[in-house]
Amino acid sequence: MSRRGPRHFAKLAFVLADTDEPADAYVTGFHDRILAAAPGDELLDLWRRKLIAWDFEQSPTWSTTAPRSAERRTEVYGKLALDADLRKAFDTAVPVHTEPGPVTISREFRPWYTREQAANRSFYWASYERLLRRKGWNDAAVSGLDEAAHAVVERLADPTRDAPYGARGLVVGYVQSGKTANFTGVTAKAIDAGYRLVIVLGGTLNLLRGQTQRRLDMELIGQENILGAADPNDPDALVGIDYQDDEDWPAKFVSFGARPSVLGAFDIERLTSRDRDYMALERGISALEFEKPDRTRALYDPANLYAARARVMVVKKNKSVLEKLVKDLKKMGPILGEIPALIIDDESDQASVNTTDPKKWEDGKVTRTAINGQISKLLTLLPRAQYVGYTATPFANVFIDPGDEEDLFPRDFLISLPRPTGYMGVQDFHDLDTVEEGEGEAEKNHVRGIYDSTGDRLQEALDAFVLTGALKLYRADHGVASDPFRHHTMLVHESVRMAEHAALALRISTMWHNAAYTGPEGHTRLASLFEKDFHSYADGSLPTPTTYTNLKPYVSQARRLINQGGSPVMVINGESERDYAQPDLDFDRTPNVWKILVGGTKLSRGFTVEGLTITYYRRTTQQADTLMQMGRWFGFRPGYRDLVRLYIGREESLGRGRNAKTVDLYEAFEAICRDEELFRAELARYAPLVDGRPQVTPAQIPPLVSQHLPWVKPSARNKMFNAELVEVRSPGKPIEPAAYPQGAALTSRNTERWKFVLAALSGTSATCVLRPDETSRLPRSFQAATTVIPHAQFLSVLSSLEWEDGNVLAPHLTYLSQLDGRLAKVDDWLVIAPQRTQRNRIEAAVLGQGPFSLFRRSRQSGKQSFGRISGMEHRLFAQQLIELPDSASTGDGFPALGATRGVVLLYPVVEATQDDEVRAVAATGTAGTDRVIMAFTVIPPKAAIDTQKQLVRFRSKDSTRPDAVIVNAD
Repeated sequence: MSRRGPRHFAKLAFVLADTDEPADAYVTGFHDRILAAAPGDELLDLWRRKLIAWDFEQSPTWSTTAPRSAERRTEVYGKLALDADLRKAFDTAVPVHTEPGPVTISREFRPWYTREQAANRSFYWASYERLLRRKGWNDAAVSGLDEAAHAVVERLADPTRDAPYGARGLVVGYVQSGKTANFTGVTAKAIDAGYRLVIVLGGTLNLLRGQTQRRLDMELIGQENILGAADPNDPDALVGIDYQDDEDWPAKFVSFGARPSVLGAFDIERLTSRDRDYMALERGISALEFEKPDRTRALYDPANLYAARARVMVVKKNKSVLEKLVKDLKKMGPILGEIPALIIDDESDQASVNTTDPKKWEDGKVTRTAINGQISKLLTLLPRAQYVGYTATPFANVFIDPGDEEDLFPRDFLISLPRPTGYMGVQDFHDLDTVEEGEGEAEKNHVRGIYDSTGDRLQEALDAFVLTGALKLYRADHGVASDPFRHHTMLVHESVRMAEHAALALRISTMWHNAAYTGPEGHTRLASLFEKDFHSYADGSLPTPTTYTNLKPYVSQARRLINQGGSPVMVINGESERDYAQPDLDFDRTPNVWKILVGGTKLSRGFTVEGLTITYYRRTTQQADTLMQMGRWFGFRPGYRDLVRLYIGREESLGRGRNAKTVDLYEAFEAICRDEELFRAELARYAPLVDGRPQVTPAQIPPLVSQHLPWVKPSARNKMFNAELVEVRSPGKPIEPAAYPQGAALTSRNTERWKFVLAALSGTSATCVLRPDETSRLPRSFQAATTVIPHAQFLSVLSSLEWEDGNVLAPHLTYLSQLDGRLAKVDDWLVIAPQRTQRNRIEAAVLGQGPFSLFRRSRQSGKQSFGRISGMEHRLFAQQLIELPDSASTGDGFPALGATRGVVLLYPVVEATQDDEVRAVAATGTAGTDRVIMAFTVIPPKAAIDTQKQLVRFRSKDSTRPDAVIVNAD
């Protein structure tokens, strides 16, 4: 049962049996053992790992079914020839994990890193896998990391190939989601496969670089490689050896039992240490002199490569440090051309991207920023170097000028990692589905807005910090694992100015000391906040006291922990490295960090604030990636995710003088989150291969997403992308434009083009009843006007609409226009114009038709686009009709759609933030066409596609160079 795929189990068992004549009893015994197995049974655990590994494997040679699917599992059972009872037992014990896996957009590549090769050379990966399991990772999480890391390594160049090639790739994770675990896995697999020099660019601060070094040393490199030849039992031999003062040494550092070279593998030599960045090669050039058993052959020849030690260094992204490294490497001579190297760039959109203005380049010669220039030199010096960037905000990397061959554009692959289990992210703080009335659940549970009417709520945020600390201590006393409660922090981020940080820290410190947490006034305030907030939104599966009285003893204990070291407040603003070297901020070496952290930009990138529970955020910025990286409230919060609170400015001033305006930071953050989610969804949609070839390559990603992200522009303004998006096909999937025109005249003309549809809808009424599903088992319904429009007439409406800044609907219209029988056949469209609930309904006639419900929508902060147009229940109803085209709805007048009818949701939208503004538009009973935007969602039938199932189509602007990324825009 190797990773070559499952094989007939009974036959394999007979072949492997010790006896010459195996009996059926052996298989019968296995059958009985599995059926009777209890949780924790070793044999069942072994099978669980194998089944999940087969379930997750991407594009295996033994299967054409989709990974993580029931079809894949059924195929596995068939190849194993398991009977029905065993299948049922395994399905119960090892359910199929259907959560999304990594999404890969890639050029075609030459396969070399097979599963067999990975299994044959797996010393460091096997060690890392064992460590992850000891840390509590379940089988699905380990297999998921295995698949994602394998997907990266297989797209690197074969380290033994004769002709040098340097792949360029990008791995996109989530903010504070465990990207380090992925690149540790990639490093393990890469060095096992033959890469012998690994350079990790580990942030712009010594603290961040040191954290990365320690993590790799602890989980990958291991005790024996750190000790070298030193005797661990000889104190004199340990002088100068790393981690002798680390409380986790040696217990939590991986151990192989002996030097890897003694065990038949190879050693790793560290060229940097926990506290020492790259200064110079400590043993001179000899540190990079690779031993060659056969000097007549190159280092990359298998006869030399697999016996050679690997070298690993973790280097800060600092100009002088990288200059020293480049200078030393230049001394090495021709051997550099033989070294298979891997460069991993953590937070690759920070400092690494070339941000110089092309207009200022002399004679067209590229001028590079300091860090970008040094990375480019590294790649030039090491022709066999592979570059893999890691980031949570990928747009800067995706829009690097691809025509610059020496730059870092991910020309070979882009891999989007799935949202990890247990991760608190966008969906936990933002209700991305349109909420018609009031707050959504995510906002109610975790977000506390700061308005002019609420005051600054800073005292409330401090009280919340104390309460949540007390609740963590209470839970630790009542059986909840206490390790996640080791650190407890609050982040205050109001300004980028360091002088203001000091003043704010003083203000918070004064407020803290006047808070009377030991007196009746303080306890009254805490009791009120506990009752109205934390008790109301507590996770019922976790212990929470029923009254504040039961929590009160833990409040004083929490206060003492926060006061440890003198002040409860620490300023972290990046004025110098010493700000980050404060002992109380060392999450690795300090037993408990219970502090209020006041900081700015430096706290928003790469630096993981452990135990972060309360965030107070009021800093404005117009940069999308900057804003996204400030979301430090994202991350893993085991045992206390229900306690996490975000206090965020909803009416903050941005700009000065006549340019000043009021912005909603929560709304602005949501807009960026929507763009990130859309980007990931687009990648997932076009990742499947068609006829064994990619639908989309990395070079085609910018035109694929730029129409949805108008604020992102390519860095080279005198260039244009060679790949032009021509057609997007969406069978069974919503098409929902968001960037409607803002001009009154254009809006009016577009509204008038819907007149005959409005006339057909006028006076109709139907009850739309949703089928129970995973979102709700209760019956739900809404009222709507409905009609059916022939395909040709509907297409004429869409084709006549005008758009600002380019026709955002054009690639979709190309698809829809072919549904007249050329690509597929759509006869007509069911148009549904939903009504708001009776209590909140605002109605008006439009173009003399109706009246219709007017819907309020607002544009995303700083953008032309609205958020989601369609309401969640409306879209669910439409999708249910599409998903079950042969089943009649339980509502009024909804016979089965059939395979040739699509669904349209139509909304008369008024751009507004309050219902009073909508009422003003409807005051006379008639809404002006210049105030009503006819917004829509189109869902074609699932059958509206040809047999090839190609979902996206591009055209090369220069057809003689179809694989070129860009051409001059003459």
